[in-house]
Amino acid sequence: THRIRLVPHLDSRRTLRFEPITRDLKDNDIPLRIGRFTDRSGIGLAAVNALNTNKLAFKSKVVSRAHAEIWADNGKFYIKDTKSSSGTFLNHLRLSPAGSESKPHQLKDGDIVQLGVDYQGGTEDIYKSVKIRIEVGREWQAAPNVFNTNALSQLRSLSADPHSQPQSASAHGKKRMPKTNIPDCCICLFAVTIRQALFIAPCSHAFHYKCIRPLLDAHTSAFSCPLCRTFADLDEDVEVEIEPELELEAEAVSSPEEDDDDELDRGGGEKDKLAPPMVRDGAETEVEGD
Repeated sequence: THRIRLVPHLDSRRTLRFEPITRDLKDNDIPLRIGRFTDRSGIGLAAVNALNTNKLAFKSKVVSRAHAEIWADNGKFYIKDTKSSSGTFLNHLRLSPAGSESKPHQLKDGDIVQLGVDYQGGTEDIYKSVKIRIEVGREWQAAPNVFNTNALSQLRSLSADPHSQPQSASAHGKKRMPKTNIPDCCICLFAVTIRQALFIAPCSHAFHYKCIRPLLDAHTSAFSCPLCRTFADLDEDVEVEIEPELELEAEAVSSPEEDDDDELDRGGGEKDKLAPPMVRDGAETEVEGD
């Protein structure tokens, strides 16, 4: 099977919010049919998209009842417009004229799909276009991997006693903090170190809280990483059980190393030290009636 995830493309405060949709498809499976949500079942939009069927619904009147289709073929995903009135856009390019079916176009990780265009400026959610970011082949991010386990180890190393860290005075009279193995904040380009308020994204990228706060305030619980563009719900449940391997690794990294004097007293040689881990609107449109 091949997994595809559709998440909101958060490019402005007016972006239409929807719950991320994940589907597993096999080659030659029935295509995913994208259309406008109609509350005939009475179970709600989120429940409809969570049923793991081939129907994906969006609550916007600029989306046609049969707007587009997505399917898998030879391990790749494709999309086509199915004669929608307001158009399907792939990376800002319209796939076909109104009322015409388009040819298939391949979908890749990070592509932006837009369903329709804003009507009357998109002042109301029901008249907003649907902007979707495609995530393909990101299953590795949901499981322990070299990057996120190293990031956790490096963050634990910051929890050491700050008084034991060497500090030196800079030319401006400020204390200079020790350099860490965590990459610099990509927003301000300054170092991430001890005694700083940090925000750690679910994808394990770290930012200064002061730098990332405007982005958090703009979209509340919805978050798109500025580095890898991975979408995350910041209100997602955090009650998880830590796997034994991660616990052992974290303890090994966080445990203090013995002094060289103690090793000499025991008659031992130089102890192997733990090496530090190494570390991509358009014009108005006609609105369909219910």
